[in-house]
Amino acid sequence: MAYHSSVASTVREGGGSGRVRFFLAGIMQGSLTEPAIHDQGYRERIKALIRAHVPLAEVYDPLADHSDSIRYDEETGRRVFFRHNAMCREVDVLLAFLPEASMGTAIEMWEAYQHGAAVIAVSPMTHNWAVKFLSHELYADVAQLEAALRSGRLARRIAEIHAQRDGAC
Repeated sequence: MAYHSSVASTVREGGGSGRVRFFLAGIMQGSLTEPAIHDQGYRERIKALIRAHVPLAEVYDPLADHSDSIRYDEETGRRVFFRHNAMCREVDVLLAFLPEASMGTAIEMWEAYQHGAAVIAVSPMTHNWAVKFLSHELYADVAQLEAALRSGRLARRIAEIHAQRDGAC
């Protein structure tokens, strides 16, 4: 738990010296029935925002190492799917981009939430229970996320979430 305490102080505007591990979750295949994925352009913009406003951030983007995952054989796909879900148990922050429902992202959010990570969602789905009840912060779009990052509000909220989690132990 000492690591997480240092993370909370790191996220506080300039304090601490530890890293902050982000998992960039978000819609890939969604509800598409053909072997295709949704536009992934949001990933670079969100990664750039995180890096600009959380200097010690380490951002893991599952698409970066698995851009052709839609074509993986069953064994490889299964291994990657379960490894990514396990990774969500070990991060400090899971940031989920959900313009529409994504079962994979919902599982990642659940794993992160259950293991004490701050779960931040960018989604217009304010009434979707998975999004609503698993998110510590919910922004309707990337512009709102950017405003929260610029103002320091998101950093303060992440620190609060980690402090509450660490205080409960």
